[in-house]
Amino acid sequence: MITIPYLTALTTYFSYGLLFAFGQLRDFFRKIFDWWSQSTLQGYAPICLGLEDFYIRRLYLRIQDCFNRPISSPPDAWFDVVERISNDNNKTLKRTTRVKRCLNLGSYNYLGFAAADEYCTPRVIESLKKFSPSTCSTRVDGGTTTLHAELEEWVANFIGKEAAVVFGMGYVTNSAILPVLMGKGSLIISDSLNHNSIVNGARGSGATVRVFQHNTPSHLEKVLKDQIAEGQPRTHRPWKKILVVVEGIYSMEGELCQLPEIVSICKKYKAYIYLDEAHSIGAIGKTGRGVCELLGVDTADVDIMMGTFTKSFGSCGGYIAGSKELIQYLKYTCPAHLYATSISPPAAQQIISSLKVVLGEDGSSRGAQKLAKIRENSNFFRSELQKMGFEVLGDNDSPVMPVMLYNPAKIPAFSRECLKRNVAVVTVAFPATPLLLARARICISAAHTREDLVKALEVLSEVGDMIGIKYFPAEPKKQQLEEGRVKLE
Repeated sequence: MITIPYLTALTTYFSYGLLFAFGQLRDFFRKIFDWWSQSTLQGYAPICLGLEDFYIRRLYLRIQDCFNRPISSPPDAWFDVVERISNDNNKTLKRTTRVKRCLNLGSYNYLGFAAADEYCTPRVIESLKKFSPSTCSTRVDGGTTTLHAELEEWVANFIGKEAAVVFGMGYVTNSAILPVLMGKGSLIISDSLNHNSIVNGARGSGATVRVFQHNTPSHLEKVLKDQIAEGQPRTHRPWKKILVVVEGIYSMEGELCQLPEIVSICKKYKAYIYLDEAHSIGAIGKTGRGVCELLGVDTADVDIMMGTFTKSFGSCGGYIAGSKELIQYLKYTCPAHLYATSISPPAAQQIISSLKVVLGEDGSSRGAQKLAKIRENSNFFRSELQKMGFEVLGDNDSPVMPVMLYNPAKIPAFSRECLKRNVAVVTVAFPATPLLLARARICISAAHTREDLVKALEVLSEVGDMIGIKYFPAEPKKQQLEEGRVKLE
């Protein structure tokens, strides 16, 4: 749990209160002026009610230049950000022909496969010539190529499961699979900070949903005990099945799941485990096999393993890995498999090629070097940020590093000042995070050199001092310590 300093919480509440008050005042005058103008849709209710889009109009539009920034190059360690201008106080933004070369601290490019690669890129181009950009069909019609079958075999072997099925979009993998697996009379127990795709999938399933405190196995056990004792609502019949849903690395916290303890509890109460490894597969573990490998958990103890190809493999889509029986059932029943266009063949080839590099099947040691580099870069950058006094969430080895901002005024200030200094960062606020817990989410890549990271640290330190987000005292540098010792002597 994040403990917010009292003064920080007070000033953040005050800032949001001030924005809300002035926003309501502007809405009041807007209604007066709108009353005099004739509506073109007489008799219709407004499609966007005032309170429903209040946050967008009065808060988001003021700082929308910090979001949705277009780029004009591959999302490598450095990329080109297209500059935009606004002539109406940020209500609309227009792209210009100017670009700014920036250090990329925002993209999910953990292993550096997002840019041209000496092994992957030629094979992707060849697959494009052979198969075309799209299958223009669903998997059950004409959308399954030899690449799709090969990809599913590679994924199953890499994950350590009997079989796998792949989808064209990572978000849909969660939101479409959970309603197929769970239904009325079933119980889903979800971590309180699970991704929105899991939340929507659980809601759409029709199952009863209960939440346990983030990454707290003891509270998970309490929820399981209570729900098993109570049974289904009203009838109190036993649950048809129970599914516990967790993530390998939590995307907004950078924390590793306490998987060994959760597996032990689920075994004790005979509950299935659904593990979302979107941010952990390929990025952590000695051979890149994710949180199970890193924490020493046998993949046989995790019933359903989900992941995406967008973070570590430089492609798109997602997968589900499990028993042959499970995967066969999903292929017969999942809407994302039956009705959605299959993953693009060049995208599938990119995943296969990057997997071969990671496993050393390309005949080189580049995969092992990338895995060592992402671990080294992540731990170095996190350690240096903490020494500077930033409040950094997450665990060692995680390439996701949230830096807490809190105050709404610091969101655009941090983003704009970093961009001025040619560093592109991603800031995250409500509704992606709780209202008080705005943050900058930094993603480290194996493509970053030590010089890149040092430059980024210098910029972040300068901006952090400028806007006041170093919430902890900084550690004295070695040079200062040595000077202090000399003076004492």
